[in-house]
Amino acid sequence: MTTDIAAIPDNYDTPWKEAIEHHFPEFMAFYFPQAHSQIDWQKGYIFLDQELQAVVQDAELGKRFVDKLVQVNRLSGQEDWIYIHLEVQGSAQAEFAERMFVYNYRIYDRYHRPVASMAVLADDTPSWKPQEFGYDVLDCQMGIRFPIAKLLDYADRAESLENDPNPFALVTLAHLQTRATRTDPQARFAAKWRLIQLLFRRGWARQSILDLLYVLDWMMKLPDYLSVQLWQNVANLAQEKKMAYVSSFERIAIEKGMQAGMQQGMQQGEALALQKLLTKRFGAISADTVGKIATASPEQLDAWLDLVLDAPSLSAIFEGTPPSTH
Repeated sequence: MTTDIAAIPDNYDTPWKEAIEHHFPEFMAFYFPQAHSQIDWQKGYIFLDQELQAVVQDAELGKRFVDKLVQVNRLSGQEDWIYIHLEVQGSAQAEFAERMFVYNYRIYDRYHRPVASMAVLADDTPSWKPQEFGYDVLDCQMGIRFPIAKLLDYADRAESLENDPNPFALVTLAHLQTRATRTDPQARFAAKWRLIQLLFRRGWARQSILDLLYVLDWMMKLPDYLSVQLWQNVANLAQEKKMAYVSSFERIAIEKGMQAGMQQGMQQGEALALQKLLTKRFGAISADTVGKIATASPEQLDAWLDLVLDAPSLSAIFEGTPPSTH
């Protein structure tokens, strides 16, 4: 009863879009702090998704997760408002810098307002860092140079990201760990659970917690049997800390996972039941224990279910004499 996590398509587009829309000032502060410091955030900002699509609808070039057009005001007051053209690019692409140039010009040509283009590079190629495009012909110079943030540059900064209060530190960690655990569901379970625990420690408002929970759940897909255990852990953690986050969101997530598990057969249903009983008796269980349950034989599951109510500890259930498989 195993699930190949590689068969579950990772979803980057939706979580990045949601995270940026819910936490745009924090996004700018984390990846582009110089630009952030020049924006008058008190005057707000406006996302112009439909306007951007009207500008670039005939120029679909390359795989990207998100493109955004945002109207902001500068602190300098030089313009009433300007545009930020934003790309989150998912793969290395030779024409990317050219596309940034084309989009920047098309936006300017349509609205005749200053346009600042910038990009988050979310690909797997460490050396790919395009930042400019242009040409010089017959004494005529044309081009663009734009700031970038390369997610792979954060790969060796896990500890600092965990301690950073900006929500995009966790989003960056989630993105990197999603890519790093493509073929290892147990490692992804452990990484996702740790990120959720870090999220709960932030002390943010309830809606901010839920927004980021959605982002983490969309980005870090898990097989059903692990998803059920994860959300049971979330519910227990929220109850232990007396937090009001065990909302319909968490309950629906657990129920969906349980239903999916039951549809895969009685054996997986018993595995899910065992996970719930263990969690109720001993608290959150490790990814190794979840993996052991997921790969157990029907006879092992039955034997462990017989022990779970009376065993004095978790180790007494799993470290005793192995139950017979005959």
